[in-house]
Amino acid sequence: MKLTILGCYAATPRSFTNPTAQVLDINNHLFMIDCGEGSQVELRRNKIKFSKIKHIFISHLHGDHCYGLVGLISTFRLLNRDTELHVYGPKGIKEIITLQLKLSSSWTNYPLYFHELESKESQLIYEDDKVTVETIPLKHRIYTNGFLFKEKPGLRKLLVNEAVEQNIDVSLYQSLKMGKDVVSNDGVTIANHLVTADPEPPISYAYCSDTMYYPEIIPQIKNATVLYHESTFLEENKELAEPTKHSTAIEAATIAKEAQVKNLILGHYSTRYGSITPFKSEAETVFPRVQLADDGKTFEF
Repeated sequence: MKLTILGCYAATPRSFTNPTAQVLDINNHLFMIDCGEGSQVELRRNKIKFSKIKHIFISHLHGDHCYGLVGLISTFRLLNRDTELHVYGPKGIKEIITLQLKLSSSWTNYPLYFHELESKESQLIYEDDKVTVETIPLKHRIYTNGFLFKEKPGLRKLLVNEAVEQNIDVSLYQSLKMGKDVVSNDGVTIANHLVTADPEPPISYAYCSDTMYYPEIIPQIKNATVLYHESTFLEENKELAEPTKHSTAIEAATIAKEAQVKNLILGHYSTRYGSITPFKSEAETVFPRVQLADDGKTFEF
């Protein structure tokens, strides 16, 4: 799993930082998450092929998370895209984008599908044979969802030497990988666990931005491989978190600790701070495995 941060700062763009956008590469799927201003420039800067983006997930309709979307959709048109594009986001996202396309006479020449969300309960919004995507209902000033990306369990690992020793025909190897018991060439039923091993644990990625401290999400993200959680404020400005419905670095770390996630990535920093290093320092007083997102940074798990 590879995560590329295109932007991870709150509110307005600056010449050296970008608002929220990122790309997740999981099990040969390339998912874009949020699309603030400048996202398509950052996609090019990070050498991510536009044609590989087929699904875009928008957490909420604040501009620093979606104002780059219509530009990206329009660029896809100029590049003569013919592959369909799916956009998942709050109810209203279709109206926002289609009005801009209509008034600029820029209708796409490729299939564009909107999947509008309004449920306050978690929903399964994408599934194929390898990956699922669920919404994570968050607590912000407007309707907001995070997203939980999960690999499906893989096939069992075939222990070839044991299979040969049990005189199992090679034509049955795929059945073994699928967890089935088989009958050997000697007519003996061989229990699957004798000749296979458990697959690697499925990887999962929980994206939670923007939100206030919201412990209700903990059961859903329990044991996630990676949690990206907003950390807009340091403790010195903690009084700003509740009225703006944002979180502090320590609150993000508390969520990570209680959910027993493997790794925590902080982001969505307020631009009031001259350095993001203190975010890591404060979070590590609660949770040990903390990394800092930054524009252009990649993480591999």
